[in-house]
Amino acid sequence: MKCRHCAAQLERVCLDLGSAPPSNAYLSEAALRAPEVWFPLRLLVCERCWLVQTEDHAGREDLFSADYAYFSSFSSSWLAHAKAYVDAMRERFGLARESLVSEVAANDGYLLRFVRDAGIPCYGIEPTASTARAARALGLEIVERFFGVELGRELAAAGRQVDLVAANNVLAHVPDINDFVRGFALLLKPGGVATFEFPHLLRLLGENQFDTVYHEHYSYLSLGTVVRVFDACGLAVFDVEELPTHGGSLRVFAQRSDTGSRARTGAVRRVLAEEAAAGLASAAGYEGFQARVDKLKDDFVAYLIEARRAGRNVAAYGAAAKGNTLMNYAGVRPDHIGFVVDRNPAKQGRWMPGSRIAIVGEERLREARPDDVVLLPWNLRDELVAQLDYVRAWGGRFVTAVPELRVVP
Repeated sequence: MKCRHCAAQLERVCLDLGSAPPSNAYLSEAALRAPEVWFPLRLLVCERCWLVQTEDHAGREDLFSADYAYFSSFSSSWLAHAKAYVDAMRERFGLARESLVSEVAANDGYLLRFVRDAGIPCYGIEPTASTARAARALGLEIVERFFGVELGRELAAAGRQVDLVAANNVLAHVPDINDFVRGFALLLKPGGVATFEFPHLLRLLGENQFDTVYHEHYSYLSLGTVVRVFDACGLAVFDVEELPTHGGSLRVFAQRSDTGSRARTGAVRRVLAEEAAAGLASAAGYEGFQARVDKLKDDFVAYLIEARRAGRNVAAYGAAAKGNTLMNYAGVRPDHIGFVVDRNPAKQGRWMPGSRIAIVGEERLREARPDDVVLLPWNLRDELVAQLDYVRAWGGRFVTAVPELRVVP
């Protein structure tokens, strides 16, 4: 396989998780009677541009299908994050009624609703029919297409260039990263700004966040690699912010290379220096990651076996893609975890891919009163512990497996 960005031959394996089905391919009752498709799940490191990436096994249309079941608005903390972003961008870049804002991977309208409510014209770009339909139900305009050079050129020709475009947690999800980024250089007005949020590779490696590895994530990004990709594709990075979301993310600010005039900030130099110190542009930065992940998996399996032997009933909360990576690598099945609770009706009544554990509504948690609740989206632990505080009334405990096994009474 060759690097998605620079086409160098890929030789170095960063992490091997065996094989797994696509993490968002939730199963219907009929699908339980059929075989599942599993793909190898390995991370490779390009030793020329240092882009970390999964092997190519499934196309984007297979992974982001019409019944895609991830809806951003079911997380109250993520909605708050989106509103804070909109407020900050309005103030920083002077967005007003004469401006135009877009979001690539607009999902169910979780962010653009706040742009619209501020009286700023906007539209979203979202390829999955299920989430696009939810966004339109909010009265938002959605272009239901995959984004890249072709669509960026069409929108520019139609007078739809924007002052600000947001791209949250999508840069890692595109198989052709060069085409995707070049599309933004076409979509932006000469003085426009694009912002990209993505989990920071430095945190993934340093904090054993291996469960963010799944087929829908084609790339795992450092700022240094993003700067190189953007420089080659018509964008220039001028600022970066470190965020607590998803276990530690970056928000990168970029402008058109040909017309942008904003100076690069000291924050960019600081993060680049931090990555260099961690060895992200050398083989040394990736050594030992597999061993740390294997220990984490073994600790989680040992906890589940001990709980079963002790007669403790275990359930899980949050049918998240990262939870599927954890459970499939650990070989978890319904005899280890009885059910998974999720607030999203699109997931309820389905089963987790691979592990085939039933996904149910929150009322099941109150009825079953499990002894332990494994919080699969560990990055939302504080939010979920507060939301599920009633579990403590029957002596229930909360458990997270990443970045280390932790049991909270």
